[in-house]
Amino acid sequence: MSAFLSELGMVCSLGEGKDAVREALFGSAPSGVKTTDFFAADRPLALGRVEAQPPSLEEAAIGYRSRNNGLLSLALAQIRPAVDAALARHGPTRLGIVLGTSTSGIGEAELAIDALINRGALSQGYHYTQQELGSPARFLAATLGIRGPTSVISTACSSSAKALASAARWLEAGLVDAVLAGGSDSLCRFTIAGFSALESVSAQRCNPMSRNRNGINIGEASSLFLVTRDEGAVRLAGWGETSDAHHLSAPEPGGKGAAEAMRLALHRAQLEARELGYLNLHGTATPQNDAMESRAVAEVLGLEIPGSSTKPLTGHTLGAAGALEAALCWLTLTDAQGRLPPHWFDGQRDPELPPIRLVAAGEHGTVRAALSNSFAFGGSNASLALVRG
Repeated sequence: MSAFLSELGMVCSLGEGKDAVREALFGSAPSGVKTTDFFAADRPLALGRVEAQPPSLEEAAIGYRSRNNGLLSLALAQIRPAVDAALARHGPTRLGIVLGTSTSGIGEAELAIDALINRGALSQGYHYTQQELGSPARFLAATLGIRGPTSVISTACSSSAKALASAARWLEAGLVDAVLAGGSDSLCRFTIAGFSALESVSAQRCNPMSRNRNGINIGEASSLFLVTRDEGAVRLAGWGETSDAHHLSAPEPGGKGAAEAMRLALHRAQLEARELGYLNLHGTATPQNDAMESRAVAEVLGLEIPGSSTKPLTGHTLGAAGALEAALCWLTLTDAQGRLPPHWFDGQRDPELPPIRLVAAGEHGTVRAALSNSFAFGGSNASLALVRG
């Protein structure tokens, strides 16, 4: 049984929609992430903020009114005709929704608490259900009239990669005939403060695989796929999921779980490492993650597969990262010019890391298959293998 990523809607700091993101992704200079004092006037940070204005959602139930769901609306609008056609074809009980998120409506809770502190009352438009993790999937179900299985996965940075794997399993099990799958996360002070407390945030554009790397840029994004059995542009051919259970926030240093996730994805896809034309690295630019991942990549894939971290362009979009980076692989697999996403960094490689191949600006290649890595807190690892349809 095959799961095809038939339609794609997306919004991130690189732009809104496939065409805008594609051109920025393969651009001759890095874009997307920008330095802003939006969240802290006394501490400017490089963030991957969406510039498009999400809808207000005033007509939605109060529990669905959040920036997170507004970003989902922007992505959904791009594929709405295809989703409506799937609903008409299969019926509302035969469509499912599975998403990844980590923030949901926490940003709205922050504003409400600000109002309570400054004015003595919570914001009038706030309701605690806005920050409930299931809100994004319930919002889409209510918007579309979908009555099939509806789920949200929250395993930090592997969330939406695992959501795509779940969508494929639902199709394989015959639970549904189509799935709206992906992820959405929105910027908020909570995540910025949390990663800052771990001393993991860089004030400048992040620098993955460099000897000078010093932390992540946080971003926001929403990516939605319509996943079906019908042949489409890209096939989700395999996935691998493992758990290190090593440490709450630090990865297992040798990359054992990451390596096994890649092996499982390749095995399920019936691919050899040499058949990969591109690897999207998790590549957070933290000292431990880059060291672990480069060791795992060298062990499983060798040193010749062209790869890059796209987080210097989008920021680390946390619960949305797996789906966003699968979407960037989708754009790479379908690019008529055969362009590869560059690996933007200062060019000063860490001599302590295996010299895996990093994509240079302007590089082209023949990409029939790609692998995307997502490695999360708690050792939750996911790799997705995608093949051109």
